[in-house]
Amino acid sequence: MNTKERILEAALVLFNEQGERNVTTNHIAAHLGISPGNLYYHFRNKSEIVYEIYQEYEQLVDQTLDVPDDHDLTIQDKAHYLEAVFEGMWVFRFLHRDLAYFIDNDERLRERYTEFSRRCLEKVGAIYHGLRRAGIIEISDEEIKALAINSWLVATSWATYLRTADYDISLEDQITRDRLRRGIYQVFALERPYLKQHVRDEVERVQLSFLSGTA
Repeated sequence: MNTKERILEAALVLFNEQGERNVTTNHIAAHLGISPGNLYYHFRNKSEIVYEIYQEYEQLVDQTLDVPDDHDLTIQDKAHYLEAVFEGMWVFRFLHRDLAYFIDNDERLRERYTEFSRRCLEKVGAIYHGLRRAGIIEISDEEIKALAINSWLVATSWATYLRTADYDISLEDQITRDRLRRGIYQVFALERPYLKQHVRDEVERVQLSFLSGTA
């Protein structure tokens, strides 16, 4: 990796471990064993580092939600979508700890996130249309729009839920990989009313695997 890539990697590690607001550019430079001046050669300030890391997260999710055109969607495909999205949230978890803060304080990020969310809702809708074509769910176009929004809300708000309503005093960090992945169970729960009868047992097995941690 070149120096710029090393800075981004180190910043992501420190932001995830300590929280972005507790990490300065000097901390990042010291972690890498480089001078602050060397860091500022690549990034003028910490906000630029956050913005670039955010772009990496956005690209990951965009690629994850692409619907294949070479086969009908399956239940395992749907599980894979959710696993990949929630894994991305884990890798970039500092963003979801303080998403409202970042959006409020960076106009570029706010505009980009708004467009990103719109794009994701379209892609989630396309996934549900694909599941309908595959005979897995029975649902109207209007219901697909509502389900896409609700699924997106659960996914993007799950980290906040873990840190507030589901706070566990025994944990040093409320956002663990296993606790985060339990959000997948909740998204499947939203979809359950639309499942066709012949797939209900299979979907329930997949859904429960995320609650038990066996997936």
